[in-house]
Amino acid sequence: MNVENAVIPTPKQIKELTEDGHDRPIYMVNLLKFKEKAEYEDGRETELTGQEAYGIYGSEVVAHLAKVGGKPVIGGRVTGLRLGVVEELWDVVAIAMYPTRKAMFTMLMDPDYNKSTVHRTAGLAGQLNIEIVLPEG
Repeated sequence: MNVENAVIPTPKQIKELTEDGHDRPIYMVNLLKFKEKAEYEDGRETELTGQEAYGIYGSEVVAHLAKVGGKPVIGGRVTGLRLGVVEELWDVVAIAMYPTRKAMFTMLMDPDYNKSTVHRTAGLAGQLNIEIVLPEG
């Protein structure tokens, strides 16, 4: 199994968010790996760690989630691996709920949301997003 952290989704992954027939709530498991020191694309000087920069994004994203009917579910620091093997653990796991895939896509395309992503990009070394759909019933 090959595992690659990323910061930007592939075109195929973006396309999947807009496909019809996905009108059920989704939960996104975010496995987050932070840069040691934040690096802003505009070259601004900062003393923030990657986690601190991402924390700014995280605080702002709560309102962006609410605009599309989503919400944060849970988040916390990774403290160890109890089963399996990976080269390096992620720093934080966070789960967010979106009412549909399209709601998530709507948030991602919102200009206000995109203003917040400068902190996400500055702080993240990479991440995995794993979509979960709960069983019907």
